[in-house]
Amino acid sequence: MEDKEIPTVNLTVTPLQQMMASCTGAILTSLMVTPLDVVKIRLQAQDHQYPKRRCFLYCNGLMDHLYYCDEGSHKAWYKKPGRFSGTLDAFLKIIRNEGIKSLWSGLPPTLVMAVPATVIYFTCYDQLSSFMKSKLENDAYIPIFAGILARLGAVTVISPLELIRTKMQSKAFSYKELHLFIRRKLSQDGWISLWRGWSPTVLRDVPFSAMYWYNFEVLKKWLCKCSDNHESTFAINFTAGALSGSIASVATLPFDVVKTQKQTQLWRYETSKGSHVLPTTTWDIMKLIVAKNGISGLFVGLIPRLIKVAPACAIMISTYEFGKAFFLKQNLKKTQE
Repeated sequence: MEDKEIPTVNLTVTPLQQMMASCTGAILTSLMVTPLDVVKIRLQAQDHQYPKRRCFLYCNGLMDHLYYCDEGSHKAWYKKPGRFSGTLDAFLKIIRNEGIKSLWSGLPPTLVMAVPATVIYFTCYDQLSSFMKSKLENDAYIPIFAGILARLGAVTVISPLELIRTKMQSKAFSYKELHLFIRRKLSQDGWISLWRGWSPTVLRDVPFSAMYWYNFEVLKKWLCKCSDNHESTFAINFTAGALSGSIASVATLPFDVVKTQKQTQLWRYETSKGSHVLPTTTWDIMKLIVAKNGISGLFVGLIPRLIKVAPACAIMISTYEFGKAFFLKQNLKKTQE
């Protein structure tokens, strides 16, 4: 398939069109990356069964979600029997024995959070970038500041919703019970309790966003120069997205490890019934990890994270840029009519 030139985005691409492009990219990214995580979880489950009242992290390519284990029923998708010798064997056996739809098990409920978060993030980034470019002469560091502000906004909006979604899944609350739970939570701990886990998420996602957008813009310009293209092509956006995502992923991995630890502690605490106190601050969790496993403990899971993040970033940004280019062409046609 021949690459087509993607025009530079300007104000003729409306916020609504940016939202539509990011929504399309989010859905496509989830559809293409989720099977990798489903296979990973199934491979892990055959060696270490997920016990009742425990959770594991599930990634749809856009966000990590806590997936709460049910009462032990083998009907759950992550507990279905099957012996796999490796990743390819797992793919083939799942498709043959359970149908191809099983590769997207657990995806629909996670999209409820991932799609809005992605739409907010990408649309805010473009709007902030356009605004800053109109006000500042030096645009070299605009991707950093726009990326930071856009991610802060997306995390702040989505964090309470993610906490509520996870709680609903873990306890099978009705909407009435959920309403009572939220009221009790607010009366006991205040509004700030709805943003539990916000700080480790920000510590991971904000630096990631700053590095990702800065490196993406730099790599995109460099690749355009090397290939003698005045505008970025689909292939250039895809390559720049994968490389910048990989760089940011490695740099922010320690915060990802801390975030995972802090999320799963919620359920360990509930099942321990207060028998011992668990560290809660980001710094305390980091010190505990280093004390147990050394500095290398902060970089556990590097390869699995790269396998998920690199293709997800590449698919998302290239689809998003292609979508904006499509809308830009449509808008230009309308102005010429």
